Amino acid sequence: MTDVTKRIDEAQPRRFRRHPEYKDSGIEWLGEIPAHWEVKRLKTAASVELSNVDKKSEHGQVRVKLCNYVDVYYNDRITAELEFMDSTATPDQVRRFQIASGDVLITKDSESWNDIAVPAVVAEDLKDVLCGYHLAHIRPRPDLHGRFLGRQFSAIGLRDQFHVAANGITRFGLTGNGIRTSLFPIPPIKEQHAIADFLDRETAQIDGLVARKERLIDLLQEKRAALVTRAVTRGLDPNVPMKDSGVEWLGKIPKRWKVKRVKQAAEILRGKFTHRPRNDPSLYDGRYPFIQTGDVARSQKVIVRYRQTLNEKGLGVSKLFPSGTLVMTIAANIGDVAVLDFAACFPDSIVGFVPRDGVHRDFLYYVFLAMKPELLREAPVNTQGNLNVERIGSHGTQIPLPGVMEQSAIAAFLDCETAKLDALIAKIRQAINHLKEFRTALISAAVTGKIDVREEAS
Repeated sequence: MTDVTKRIDEAQPRRFRRHPEYKDSGIEWLGEIPAHWEVKRLKTAASVELSNVDKKSEHGQVRVKLCNYVDVYYNDRITAELEFMDSTATPDQVRRFQIASGDVLITKDSESWNDIAVPAVVAEDLKDVLCGYHLAHIRPRPDLHGRFLGRQFSAIGLRDQFHVAANGITRFGLTGNGIRTSLFPIPPIKEQHAIADFLDRETAQIDGLVARKERLIDLLQEKRAALVTRAVTRGLDPNVPMKDSGVEWLGKIPKRWKVKRVKQAAEILRGKFTHRPRNDPSLYDGRYPFIQTGDVARSQKVIVRYRQTLNEKGLGVSKLFPSGTLVMTIAANIGDVAVLDFAACFPDSIVGFVPRDGVHRDFLYYVFLAMKPELLREAPVNTQGNLNVERIGSHGTQIPLPGVMEQSAIAAFLDCETAKLDALIAKIRQAINHLKEFRTALISAAVTGKIDVREEAS
């Protein structure tokens, strides 16, 4: 069994009929193909052009619209509903890169090799829209159907040959020859149409199911956020007398609760590792864990692992937070919080909080979760907002504070209830991953001839 067939079979929960007769394709990674199919190099079935139309507008050139990298990367189909960038091009570029219905556009370079050769099919003729830079423009000849070819670029095995062909170390790119000499199994044109129709119908059903599950996750996350906010601002007793907190984001709180500034509730630690030394290899690979904003964002609640370390020299330009510190990102992913399970170094984009006497750390964690919308409003509106640490600590941010026993009870309640919701969300995400795996496996099986869908398509 070939690697492609094995990977398809492992992910595929449904069984379809096979073609009545197969032959050896002569390609190790592809294995057998239907006896009436051919294997062709792409250059024999389509024209391939690497676009050189960039985003700059030049005086005296033709005014056009550009279909760019993100338009292709985030869409299976290119239609008039997309908002294309205004630009200019030379008459020769207009002639070569005007896109038309049935064309296939693929990403030709990226910082990640698995983002290479991501396809989108042009679904309609689009006047004055050109294929933009960082893309390859592929126009099938009459014996190759664009929708079928677009699906092939997403298939296990077929897409992998482009990942292997991509050159680079920090950025990966395909050459025109690397695309043109790629190998594709090609059935008769009528069968290509049937496969494309079948996959359009089947993937639409899968995509609809995925969308419904993703919406369910959104609703559960909204429920989780509301649960946390209600518990840390109202407490667990629905009948307790309330008072006005005097703080806009809090509203009314239980009468016996206090309101304090963050700096009164916790000692605030600021990371020291600036952006400038991050590219200095002499600071890394030591015995001190180094946590960044992405590590905080990826944690459920407690940070238990790390990917980078600093040495003694790196420690000298950083800040070591003690185990148990509550940490918050103040740049990039603003307002993400987590509990540190070990001593670690932090950059200046992360702030630490060490609770004072009478403040329960886990209660403070949930308060900060509830505060995130308020913290985001505090951040300046620009390309990368940053929270003002002094404002967080002093007059700008106030939090509710019940007695420490009640804080502990609220934190324990939220640990239990959020764990239930998180487990359900994780289960739904796992189901989504299985659906996406099946989607890829189904496409791969159909466009490589491992299954016969001609009757399914009718």
